[in-house]
Amino acid sequence: MTSRRSGAWVDVVSTVVLSLAAVAIAWSGYQASRWTGEQAKAFSRANAARLESTRSSNLANSQTEIDVATFTQWVDSYARKETELADFYRKRFRKEFKPAVEAWIATRPLRNPDAPLTPFATPQYRLAANVEAERLQAKAGAEAAAATRNIQRATNYILGVVLFSAALFFGGISTRIGNPRARAVVLGLGCVVLLSTLAWIATFPISVSI
Repeated sequence: MTSRRSGAWVDVVSTVVLSLAAVAIAWSGYQASRWTGEQAKAFSRANAARLESTRSSNLANSQTEIDVATFTQWVDSYARKETELADFYRKRFRKEFKPAVEAWIATRPLRNPDAPLTPFATPQYRLAANVEAERLQAKAGAEAAAATRNIQRATNYILGVVLFSAALFFGGISTRIGNPRARAVVLGLGCVVLLSTLAWIATFPISVSI
């Protein structure tokens, strides 16, 4: 009678293990697929940000070339005392460039040996396109880091699938074993693998598509 009750309990436990393992495998597989998709999206956003950063950087380089050209012409005209021509170039300085020129002139560069060599060396020379390029580059780095984390999450869930499959195997093979002691040992091993993996998986972030 005791042997029958023991066998019945083993059957119940093995059924529970098989059911939970099957559901956990499906859930882990779904999450692995979701996080794989999330990492692809993150990499896509990172690439887009890098592309926009390059465009902003190229724009900043073009603007700097314009500033250098107009500044050079202005300096030449000023040195030749061509006041009208110097005023002509100065009025055509870009809006972002003018504060740097004013700050540089205020340092009295002709008399002050400590003055910046050019307006481009002053803190006031700050291009919005460069700022944007730096922001986008930082965003790209953050998205790439997120993609790397998502790859690891997908990998962890895949490992969960493997471990749950092992628990499923132990639960299934236990029903084929005639020896009660050996059956209990195998089933116990399956329970340990199942419960420990469930506890581990419970700490993972979840991605759900609505």
